[in-house]
Amino acid sequence: MSHPINPRSFCCATALTTALCAGAVLLTTAPAQAQDAAKTPAPEPKKGWESVASAGITLTRGNSETFLGTVGVNSSRKWAKDEALLGASAGYGENTTRVPDGTGGTEKHHQETDQYIKGFGQWNHFFSDENLYAGVRVDAANDDIAGIEYRFSVSPLVGYYLIKNARTFLAVEAGPGFVLERLYGQDSDTYVTLRVAERFEHKFSDSAKVWQSAEFLPRLEDFGDYVFNFEIGVSAAISKALDLRVVLQDNYRSEPAAGRLNNDLKLIAGIGYRF
Repeated sequence: MSHPINPRSFCCATALTTALCAGAVLLTTAPAQAQDAAKTPAPEPKKGWESVASAGITLTRGNSETFLGTVGVNSSRKWAKDEALLGASAGYGENTTRVPDGTGGTEKHHQETDQYIKGFGQWNHFFSDENLYAGVRVDAANDDIAGIEYRFSVSPLVGYYLIKNARTFLAVEAGPGFVLERLYGQDSDTYVTLRVAERFEHKFSDSAKVWQSAEFLPRLEDFGDYVFNFEIGVSAAISKALDLRVVLQDNYRSEPAAGRLNNDLKLIAGIGYRF
């Protein structure tokens, strides 16, 4: 003899069966999902600006008094298809010596030994080939000792990373440049130049690296009139944010301002702060 099905009992039984099935599915898939989650690496955090501020001071006292101070900051940032490079530096130095004053005593004689301020900005955009890029670079400089009242340049460029990995990069660049310049004792000058440059960096570890850069900028109408800039440096960390660094800079001008030498060489030792 059949009994009529109670709709309330049927609904309860259906809900219970559905819950049991769902629980079984979760129990069987949870371990697999956990294993897949363990195998899938967590996404790397997006990097923002990577910056280093540096400073160096040389000070002596006695028969001669000398002071040399330098400061600088460099920043870089990378996106999926672009990168930005920024930098600025400044330095001031003076030497004070005691010379006879003609009355049996001495007087102090001050001489400026360094005074400059420089800055640059560069933007690179990468093509489908991740090593090939085009960009533009802007430079500005004032250097009293070298006799440069001002120098502005804009350089469109094409570059290529010959080496590009987590530890090392080597990039070469070339393009025209447009320069507005005034040397002390001369009228302002505007001319077109060619810029050929390279940049290199190698990280020995997360706490030590070496870098180097060079650029050659001849005037297009006269390749004998050129500027050559070179830099090489090494740094080693002394804490999470601080490092010791030594940098050698060489700036050569084939036709310098009147009364100036061609070459300016600087060896700078200081401390860098990463932020």
